[in-house]
Amino acid sequence: MKKLLFHEIHQKSRLSIKEVNEALKEFELYSSQWSILFCLKQFGSMTQKEIWQYMNVEAPTVTRTIVRLEESGWIFRREGQDKRERIVQLSTFAEQKMPAIENRIRQAEERLVSGLSNEEQDQLIVLLRKIGMKSSGEKDVKNG
Repeated sequence: MKKLLFHEIHQKSRLSIKEVNEALKEFELYSSQWSILFCLKQFGSMTQKEIWQYMNVEAPTVTRTIVRLEESGWIFRREGQDKRERIVQLSTFAEQKMPAIENRIRQAEERLVSGLSNEEQDQLIVLLRKIGMKSSGEKDVKNG
């Protein structure tokens, strides 16, 4: 049974990305871009380093996505205290669009988990948060 765990996680991850991409089509966004926008909405301004550490994605990948988001007006970057540090934050345009985007994402999420009770959904969140915590020393980038 446990041999199927990573396969199941991978398959459900691919399904959820597909669903999110479909939900984001009208906003001309992709799930990787949404992940960064979500981070900024949740935590406020962040350095690029904080974003890639939080997302567990390599820096060049995050940088490319940030550049695309900046070019399309979703975010802007400014220098931090250290001239090499770049602070990323949502644009006014993004702030205005976020409620509609979050609504679409919520609808996709509800479709995906419609077969689970509220208790099962809560349990799933708890279990997913436990995965990898011991080995990676995962922590809250902004608070910990």
